[in-house]
Amino acid sequence: MSRANNRIQILCDHLQTNNTSANFHQTTLDTPFIAYDKFEEIKVSIKDDVKVAILQFNRPKQMNTFSFKMANEMVTALKQLDTEKNVHCIIITGDDRSFSCGADLKELGEMDFKKMYPYGNAVDKIGQIATISKPVIGAVAGLALGGGCETALLCDIVIAGEKARFALPEIKIGTIPGAGGTQRLTRAVGKSKAMEMILTGRMITAQEALASGIASQVVPTDKVLETALKLATEIASLSNPISKLAKEAVDHAYESSLNEGLHLERKLFISTFKYPDRKEGMDAFKEKRKPNWSNEL
Repeated sequence: MSRANNRIQILCDHLQTNNTSANFHQTTLDTPFIAYDKFEEIKVSIKDDVKVAILQFNRPKQMNTFSFKMANEMVTALKQLDTEKNVHCIIITGDDRSFSCGADLKELGEMDFKKMYPYGNAVDKIGQIATISKPVIGAVAGLALGGGCETALLCDIVIAGEKARFALPEIKIGTIPGAGGTQRLTRAVGKSKAMEMILTGRMITAQEALASGIASQVVPTDKVLETALKLATEIASLSNPISKLAKEAVDHAYESSLNEGLHLERKLFISTFKYPDRKEGMDAFKEKRKPNWSNEL
C-alpha cells in the first residue's frame, strides 16, 4: 500500500472508530420522508412538510466513490427534483466516513485514452449539478476527495463536520481533476491555495475549508445533516421563484465580470416585480404579518 493510500486508510479508520453517531443519517431520514426506490447507488428522499429533498450517495463499501452508474443516477435524480413542485431545496450527502472519495478507480483504471475519450461525458456528469436551479446544500461529514470535493464545490452551501476532509489528490495517481476542480477551487480559495492543494494533493481539514471559503459552517459530525436540514428548511420556507433568481445572480457573480454581474442583477431585480410573491412579501411587511408565499411564476 502506498504512503498516500495508507494515510487515507488510517484517516478512514480514525473516522470510523471515533464516529459518535454512526446511524445519524438513518435516524434523520426516518418518516415523514418518502423514499424513491428506482435508484440503486443513491437514495433520494423528500420531506414534504418542509419541501426539502435529500440525495444520499449509497456506495458505503466503496467509500461512495463515483461509478458511471452513480453519476448517472445522481444527475437523473437532481434533474427530477428540480422539477418537483414540493421540493424547494436539495441536500446532497454521503455518510459519516465519506461524502465521496471521487472516481471509482476500478472503473477508471481500466480506461485508456481511446476508451476514455468517448466516455468523457461521464466525468462531466458531476458538473451538471451546476445546472440545477434550486438551492443545493452539501452536507459533508467525512472525506470529500477528488470528484467528491468537486461535488462539494458545486453545491451552493457546504456544511462540514468537524472530521470532514477535502482534497483533490488526482496528481498522486498521475492525472489532474477533471470535473471542474482546477477552476472552481481556484475561484473559491484563490490561486495560491488552489495550487498548493492541487500540486500536492494534500488534504485540508474542515476548519481550513471554513477559513478558505469552501465551507460556510463547521459543526459536530452528528449535527451535519441536522444543520443542513435546518438551513434547507429555512430556505425552502421562502419564495421558491425568488430563491432561484437570487441563486442565478450569485452564480453569475462567481462566473463573470463585475459589470456583467451588476447588469444581470439589475435585470433580475426588476423581474421580481412581475411575481406575485414580490407583492405578497412587501404587503406582508407593511401589514406586519408573515408572508403567504404562492410560489407562482
